[in-house]
Amino acid sequence: MSIARVSRHRTALTTALALVAVLAAAPLAAPLRAQGLPPQLHAPFDSLLRQHVRDGLVDYDAMARAPQFAAYLGTLARTRSDGWPRAERLALLINAYNAYTIAQVNAHNERRSIRNINKSFGVVGSGAWGEKMATIGGVTLTLDEIEHERIRPVFKEPRIHFALVCAARGCPPLRAEAYRGDVLDQQLTDQAQRFLLRSPTKNRVDVAAATVYLSPIFKWYGSDFGKDEGARLRYIGSFFPDGAEAQLLATGRARIRWTDYDWSLNILGKAH
Repeated sequence: MSIARVSRHRTALTTALALVAVLAAAPLAAPLRAQGLPPQLHAPFDSLLRQHVRDGLVDYDAMARAPQFAAYLGTLARTRSDGWPRAERLALLINAYNAYTIAQVNAHNERRSIRNINKSFGVVGSGAWGEKMATIGGVTLTLDEIEHERIRPVFKEPRIHFALVCAARGCPPLRAEAYRGDVLDQQLTDQAQRFLLRSPTKNRVDVAAATVYLSPIFKWYGSDFGKDEGARLRYIGSFFPDGAEAQLLATGRARIRWTDYDWSLNILGKAH
């Protein structure tokens, strides 16, 4: 990428994040009741995802140029979900995590791996996930805080691990639509099936060898999927159609092998 393009991107993202800060400081609207939920809350993000995500990969340059994206971050910054139904609150947090991850990659002009963000002396540390940069309802959080404080312990929903995308190719694919409370259950199940059934480099079942090859996500967050290895295999098997693979997983006795996690950026086209 040319120096001029880098400068333009940095200027655009600096402006966008400054806008988010201003909107976060503005007076918040009163919490909305269930019947008063804004029906078009995630529409701008939905439109951007449909335009700029292909097969789970993101056109980060297009996102950086889109004024609608900065506006959506501003909406997140001033939106409180107190009193909303469970599904609407969870959809908001998932969308916020994914949107702010994209914003952070662009703010740092990173085009190779999110693990390069805030890396010191070659050590990743908390990196991108420990930076306070995601404002939701007037509160500025880290990506880790959204996931591990606002989502996991509150909702106890294992399928969120198929929906939260940390900008790596090893992640589940970024969905080309925003999450919505009214269809969230179907979206999460579809994400689980896409990740488990259509990503053979990440997850696959070798029935003949009684071996299941799984993404390290199931190791890092193992307890979210079941109390022990057998329970986790049965949980995974619940997303498989009837057949030999589902039968093997249902026994809970298959051998597990971990696949490699690809930390390269989930960028559409070639990295710069």
